[in-house]
Amino acid sequence: MAIRETSYSAADIFKLLLITWFALLAVFNLFPQIDQEVSAHFFTMEACAPGAALQEICGHFPYREDFWLQILRTLLLRLPYVVAFVLFWKFIDCYSQFGATFDGERARKLKLALGSLIVGPIVLVNFILKDHWGRPRPFSTTDFGGALDFVPAGSTAGKCLSNCSFVSGEAAGAGWLLCLLFIMPRASRRALFLPLATISLLAPALRLAFGAHYLSDVILGWLSSFVVFAGILALTDSPQREKKLKIE
Repeated sequence: MAIRETSYSAADIFKLLLITWFALLAVFNLFPQIDQEVSAHFFTMEACAPGAALQEICGHFPYREDFWLQILRTLLLRLPYVVAFVLFWKFIDCYSQFGATFDGERARKLKLALGSLIVGPIVLVNFILKDHWGRPRPFSTTDFGGALDFVPAGSTAGKCLSNCSFVSGEAAGAGWLLCLLFIMPRASRRALFLPLATISLLAPALRLAFGAHYLSDVILGWLSSFVVFAGILALTDSPQREKKLKIE
């Protein structure tokens, strides 16, 4: 069979990821029961105390109360920023080199890594989406014993005032960690893929199990880092660096 060569630029990949992100948002928005039913699997119903309202739902998310899972969650929360500190130190060291010792490609990759963290998990997710979309977290809704009404993914009708559910900042940070594979040497990718992939999926899973985020929050938060990473790569990449994929 003849081999047909097709080129995929960083811009092409960015567009595909962005379309995928909005397509998933539309699915979760049109079928909000997906979020509600998945979160319900992690919620344990309990008998309400005397005097509770007739239709009040009482219970808790048991994984949220597990001490060791909380410790693990704290470690995973801080890990992306520990890695970012190391990368920043390497970035400073890189620019302390002059002349023939300066590695321009290494500097470009470090700028891509740090820039995508700042634009994605920090600015887009934590400073824009989480503070302005108003979606209550699962444990804050009446579905799971809270006081606020459920709103679907993407809705701005929620009554949460700050640090809200849409989208998950920790999932975005975890997604960013996995993006770092694309700037690593091939040998390092093979060695680090499994641990990074495990961390990248475990952090969002814990947020879901704790009732802190809906399925849509963690998926869209996680994927947002790939969208931003590809977008910055598209802005900074040159045609000479575009990699060609051969399809049979």
